[in-house]
Amino acid sequence: MEVIETVGSYAGFRKTQRKDCLNLVRRLKLLVPLLEEIKDQVGNPLGVSGSGMVSLVSLKKALLGAKKLLKNCNHGSKIYLAMESEAVLSRFHGVYDKLNQALDGMPYDELGVSVEVKEQVELMRMQLKRAKRRTDTQDMELAMDMMVIFSKTDDRNADIAILERLANKLELHTIADLKAETAAIRKLVKHRGGHNETLQQILDLLGKFKLIVGIDETVSLDGPISTRTLRRCQSSLIPNEFLCPITLEIMTDPVIVATGQTYERESITKWLNSNHRTCPKTGQTLDLLSLAPNFALRNLILQWCEKNNFELPKKDTYPSSDTYSADLMEEISLLVKDLSSSHPNVRRDAVMKIRMLSKENPENRISIANTGGIPGLVQLLYYPDSKIQEHAVTALLNLSIDETNKRLIAREGAIKAIIEILQNGTDEARENSAAALFSLSMLNENKILVGNFNGIPPLVSLLQNGTIRGKKDAATALFNLSLNQANKSKAIKAGIIPPLLRLLDDKNLDMVDEALSILLLLVSHPEGRNEIGRLSFVETLVGIIRSGTPKNKECAVSVLLELGLNNSSLTLAALQFGVYEPLREIAINGTNRAQRKANSLLQHMSKCEHIP
Repeated sequence: MEVIETVGSYAGFRKTQRKDCLNLVRRLKLLVPLLEEIKDQVGNPLGVSGSGMVSLVSLKKALLGAKKLLKNCNHGSKIYLAMESEAVLSRFHGVYDKLNQALDGMPYDELGVSVEVKEQVELMRMQLKRAKRRTDTQDMELAMDMMVIFSKTDDRNADIAILERLANKLELHTIADLKAETAAIRKLVKHRGGHNETLQQILDLLGKFKLIVGIDETVSLDGPISTRTLRRCQSSLIPNEFLCPITLEIMTDPVIVATGQTYERESITKWLNSNHRTCPKTGQTLDLLSLAPNFALRNLILQWCEKNNFELPKKDTYPSSDTYSADLMEEISLLVKDLSSSHPNVRRDAVMKIRMLSKENPENRISIANTGGIPGLVQLLYYPDSKIQEHAVTALLNLSIDETNKRLIAREGAIKAIIEILQNGTDEARENSAAALFSLSMLNENKILVGNFNGIPPLVSLLQNGTIRGKKDAATALFNLSLNQANKSKAIKAGIIPPLLRLLDDKNLDMVDEALSILLLLVSHPEGRNEIGRLSFVETLVGIIRSGTPKNKECAVSVLLELGLNNSSLTLAALQFGVYEPLREIAINGTNRAQRKANSLLQHMSKCEHIP
């Protein structure tokens, strides 16, 4: 009962596991009446029989396992938990199994448990079994963004828009969040006993998130002091009120925000341009985003510097924030009006400038939408000028990064027009049309619209015949759209499988992961299995399992498992192609998910053919 009370007090579950955590806590609380009745009825634990004691000990072990998992999801690294979401889900399933096993042999009558409580426990057990069968669609935008950011070859791996979106999804967009994440990662490093590639990727991403909010420091596995930190130590005698709360460096251009807190202009500007609308120090929502110079504090800083012979670092001067914002809003408003100009050159200049502004920061994306820019851009998708179409579709792609804009763009009828450009536009317009369809289809209703407007065949065409960037954008969009069951059938009928199989053989494109990820979705569909389940494809999978990258191997094993569970002859074929030894190696040394899939496949193989 103490364990259940403890886990019930956890309040900061990581976003990637929050739903599973809250469901598990809710189900554990359903056990409290059972434990209370046992406590009341039995009284003296020495009076419990052997079978009753065994059940209670098993239940306690299961509850401690649940507590350990929930504690990790409450205090662990958010980046690590997102990367290992499949492995964490497997741990939840393990907890469900242990709870069910403990409750399965519980001697309810002997322990004096009432019929009502017994029925409640049985209901909870049914919920646990359903939870294990449930396969919720993961956040594919998060998954694809992480794939891009961690890629060494994708030229979008430093895209500020993707990093901002990822930081928001992982809830790592405030200084407090990032400090807590740093501490969690250091614990993870200590627990893991040192360096590995995954931990280095986590640290690199954490560093990028810190740069977004204006913190320039290096985090390493061994915790050395960064250059920026050394400079701070040397200036530790500087009065605290002279230091910016964000960078902890002496301020050269202090400004006041709406909450009355003072920050260095450069740092707070970066913070606000990263779509933050709160005061970093207090967490209060900023009703106004204007910045007022703190002349009194600046004079005090200058006096202190002169008295202590301290030289202020040289920084660029910034125009007044109020003037800048007003000027920018006026410029955006005029540009939106020019989208409807009767002069082609005026339209072209306006849409090109809006394209650039929409790429710069979240505030611009909101302002462009609020001034009516989306309807004007959608109209230009039909304009008989390929360059104007290209600028318009790219601007809409940038605007769609904002969640509210995704719906506004779809409501204006943009999806059908974007599909037309995907079919007939310039190479860059086709690439950005595919990327726009991916972004818009993060909303389930838009997945259906893209499928109904026949958007899948041109995406398959781009996957087959496009530029390298076009193939990547098409693959990303097709992956997301294929999460919808009806779209799987449309993709198969559009001929998606042959180009996917060719991508497996073309090592220069480095798209094996993308191809296998889509094939894994399609293999769950009967039509997909019929077309994919050929001996030549099984041989290709075995080759990847033998010599691919760790991620390649993980995806290939997953596809082969799905095929084999539905057709044992394909499992036997894989054995003939020599999959057994590399599969055993993956079961020991592969990624967490690959190990689970490999063990499941080995168990299935042992049933198909008696392997010791």
